[in-house]
Formats: sequence, structure tokens, C-alpha cells
Amino acid sequence: MSALPSVLFIDDEEHLRIAGAQTFDLADIACQTFSNAQDALDHIARSFPGVVVTDVRMPGMDGVTLLERALAIDPELPVILITGHGDVDLAVRCLKNGAYDFLEKPTEPARLVDSVRRAIDKRVLTLENRQLRRQIGATDVVEARITGRSDAVNALRAQVRTIAQTDADVLITGDTGTGKEVVARAIHRASERAEGPFVLVNCAALPEGLIESELFGHEAGAFAGATRARFGKFEHARRGVLCLDEIDSLPMPLQAKLLQSIQSRTITRLGSNEAIELDIRIIAIAKSGLETAVAEGRFRDDLMYRLNVVTLHLPPVKDRREDIPRLFTALLNEASVRYRKPVPEVPGAYLSQLAEREWPGNVRELRNAADRFLLGLDSGLTQTEAVRSLPEQMASHEKALIAAAISAHGGRLKDTYQALGLSRKTLYEKMQKHGLSRFDFTDDG
Repeated sequence: MSALPSVLFIDDEEHLRIAGAQTFDLADIACQTFSNAQDALDHIARSFPGVVVTDVRMPGMDGVTLLERALAIDPELPVILITGHGDVDLAVRCLKNGAYDFLEKPTEPARLVDSVRRAIDKRVLTLENRQLRRQIGATDVVEARITGRSDAVNALRAQVRTIAQTDADVLITGDTGTGKEVVARAIHRASERAEGPFVLVNCAALPEGLIESELFGHEAGAFAGATRARFGKFEHARRGVLCLDEIDSLPMPLQAKLLQSIQSRTITRLGSNEAIELDIRIIAIAKSGLETAVAEGRFRDDLMYRLNVVTLHLPPVKDRREDIPRLFTALLNEASVRYRKPVPEVPGAYLSQLAEREWPGNVRELRNAADRFLLGLDSGLTQTEAVRSLPEQMASHEKALIAAAISAHGGRLKDTYQALGLSRKTLYEKMQKHGLSRFDFTDDG
């Protein structure tokens, strides 16, 4: 756990708060006291390593409402109710609805401490079990979402598992189609925030005049057409992850407000002066490193430094060719579910041919190829290419390399065989084998 077990003690009467604090201090139990339920509720999260002790009758939010809201955040959080004699029936009903215990006023210190200790023991066990399940589940989640066995992908998965166990903000970069959103979702699913929302915002797709309202929300009357208050994406991501895709497309004026919100973890809706505290994690996505955008004056350097504390760069598919057959098969299985069609048999030679291609669109392009293969449409490869044997593929590759070298040296064979590391005799033999003539590669040929 990230902190020592503690008690949130809520009572609107000051002398009872003082007495409660002294009781817990003598029992060597950390305690925070609150005069109202709302302030205590702001400290409650699924990761909170403690218990709640609250009076039932209080102005504003009462103890029963606090119980309901606390259990909505975490159904396994121990909440102990302190009741007057007339509230016993109510307390019994609350036990059926998830309260851990109830104590009658005046509360005996020994009874209070005993109940709290048992509740803390239960909370510690709950959080330890969750952590164990996360460690086991994180492997499954990351393994299932990030496919491949290349060194680059193995390293990426290890980084994702490590990052997921922290609450640090993350910057993910990579070429179009490399799977940046997939990695962002894997981090979320393997983290303590997995049961919280994952709110994806494509910054490039938001109309410039509405970006601020979309992100930060607005009050009624904040601008023409704002007939009622509205949450922004930041508030929708409470206790979860806000994923800002194509963050480098945000206008410069909005970047300053975004920086302030990320640093303070507060936002202010349009038309309001009230700061709203948030419990969120930020994952930013950009096509390339933000240094270029900073150098061109399109992105604030202080915002870049705030975002790139933890940076993941995703490799293009061409740098992990050994993963292409496995990737294609996984994407084909996904397509089978989407289109409700059986998975066809894929010839090994076909997979080998896929691995030879460059795939400038990366995983996105490979997904399209899997869809076309499943639907029986043209995959961009001829049937002859798909069924070539391994020796035929190797011969074709060798011919292409030799032809490229002869062309690069203008038909000069000495330069060619030296560049290829071959003897003169070997080059002649291979040219004859593949039907190549140097005159086909000279300017006057």
C-alpha cells in the first residue's frame, strides 16, 4: 500500500472530534477529523488505505448518504456508523446495505478502537488481494493487448507493466498506426484505475471554438447557447484516465490552461471562478516527439517537460518484422468476430510474403489487410506470390538486391561485386542465373 492505514473521523460536534482524535492517538492509529461529510468524501478512493467512522445525524450530507457515496466509490470500504439511540433501526438497515459496523452513543473508546482495528485489518487484506490480482491480471491484460515476440515489443510490454503500477502521467509517441491508443488502454487496464473511466479525446477533431468547453466544461450562460451547466472531459475522467490524442494540435492559448490544470489537478469551468479538484491520470499521445513542435513554436516547452516525464516510443511495424505473422493472425481473429465469419486457413508462404512488405500504415494497414483476406477481397498480393516456396522467395529477394546494386553503380560490375562482397565470378554466375544484364542498368542501355 502507498500509505499507512488511517481513519477518517466525521462528526459535526467539535468536542466529539477532539475526543475521537485523542482515542485514536492513544491507540497509535492515524486519524483525520472532519466537521462535514463532503470534505471527508474528497479523501475517499479505491486505493484509500483506511476506514471511515462517521456520525449519522449531521447537517448537509448525513452519515447514511456518505455511506452510500463511499460504497459507490469502493463497495469494500469499511464504514462504521456512530448512532444515537433512536437511530439503531436505521443503522441495522445500513448494515444490510454494506456498512461494516455501528456503535451507539456514547461510544466506549475500547469498543471504538476494537471495531476500527478489525476494519483496518480487513481493509489491508482487501488491498493486498487487489494488488496480487492486479499483478497477475496486468500480465494477462498487457500480453493480450500488445501482440508480438520481438525484442522491441518485449521491452515495450515490460515498460507498460512498470508504468501501469505508478500514477505518473505518460507521453506516447510513434508513427501513425503503430497502436498508441492500444498501449494507452493497456496502461489503464493494468493500473489501479482499471475500474475507472478511460476518456479519449482527439484534440485534432475538436472544433477550435469548442475545445475549451469540451475539456473543462461550462456553466449555464457561459456563452450563447449554453442553457445549462455541462461537465467537460476532465470531470468525466474522475478517478480514471484522460487520454489526449494528437495533443500537439492544441492551440497555443489553450496549452497554458492545460498546463495549469495538469500541474494543479484542478479545472475551472467556463463562466465560473470556482476551482474543481480532480483525481485523474493524464496520458498524452503525439505522432512524434514534441521537440519538433516546440522548435517550430507550435507547442509550449514547459508543457512538453510536464508531459514527458515518462515517455514511450512505439516502433513501426517494419522494425519488428518477425511479429508480422503473429500480428496478422491476431487481427484476422478480431476480424472474424466483427464480420461473424470463420477464420480461413492462411498459407505459411502468404505470411512470409506479408513479412517482406514495408507497411507504412503500420498495424492499421495490417488490420485492413486482415479484413480483406477474411472477406476474400484482393489483398494486394498475387496468388502466385502467396504460394511461392521459401527457395523461390529467397531467389526473388537475391535478384532484387543484385539488380538494385548494379543500378546504383551504373552497370559497373567491379563496383557492384565489391559492394556486394562477392567475387567477380560469383556475380557473373548469379547474373546469368537471374537473367540480368548490366546493359539494362546503364544510361545508354
